[in-house]
Amino acid sequence: MASHPSLIKGIGCGIAAGVCWGAIFLGPALTPGLSGTAFAVLRFLCYGLFSLVLLLPRWRRVWASLSQADAISLFWLSLIGNLLYYALVGTGVQQTGVATTSLIVGLIPVLVALAGRRDSNAVRLRLLMPSLCCAVAGVALISVHALTQDNTAGSVWGVLCAFGALLGWSWYAVNNARRLAVTDVSAHDWSLLTGVITGAQSLLLAMLLPSSEWSGFSAPDWTRFLLVAASVALLASVIGGVFWNHASRLLPLALSGQVLVIETLAALLLGFLWEQRWPTMIETAAVGLLVVGVVWCLRCHQRHPA
Repeated sequence: MASHPSLIKGIGCGIAAGVCWGAIFLGPALTPGLSGTAFAVLRFLCYGLFSLVLLLPRWRRVWASLSQADAISLFWLSLIGNLLYYALVGTGVQQTGVATTSLIVGLIPVLVALAGRRDSNAVRLRLLMPSLCCAVAGVALISVHALTQDNTAGSVWGVLCAFGALLGWSWYAVNNARRLAVTDVSAHDWSLLTGVITGAQSLLLAMLLPSSEWSGFSAPDWTRFLLVAASVALLASVIGGVFWNHASRLLPLALSGQVLVIETLAALLLGFLWEQRWPTMIETAAVGLLVVGVVWCLRCHQRHPA
């Protein structure tokens, strides 16, 4: 199974997506004063604009190839997997930090593996259980550590937001992969269509947010906000989205989720560099448990092909 060209290519695409997505956790930390929801709106407005420009030359042909089921799926995938997910991530980062939020969200491979346990190409759950337990233990460790270190309402809310983001993107990963398996739209165009719809949803949300979300910032502040949002949109949404859609088509669902541990590691590296510190012993142990769990799961797929 591991030597099959499509699987090797799929794992490569998944790793590339994870590296690109590592930047999403640093974005909210680079824009203090701007709420997680407001930064999510800015990011996806930029993503929508980039996607529209890239898709415009063939818009009619691509749109005509969409079925009604595709359009409905794109709406919900964009809303839950992009806008809601990133608003929760941004709030979690600002309340509990990059390390805690990224490690909690790093549990996505476990939930995706569980969701794909009944697929025809899935490894038996009994073989995956030890690796899943390791990953869960790592996330439980960092969550308890975050709450004991700073047991304030803000910290509790940040941890809850991180778990909400975990559930939202796990749902997205499963449903996006299953929709890509039946749609006639290419992975690249699917990513761009997702961007256009997310951009439209962000524009509506921007008008619904209270004016206090946007006031009180200077021109240099807005320049920094827009530069960070545009950079995250281009790297994570446009480039990372294309890589992920290719991986979703090439890999079994239970396996595709496992390569997302790269996102967590990239986010942690960027977070520690930004904070100019080494990880604590608890953080190191949590990362170790998470990585061991995911690598163990990958080995299960190599040794016990479906």
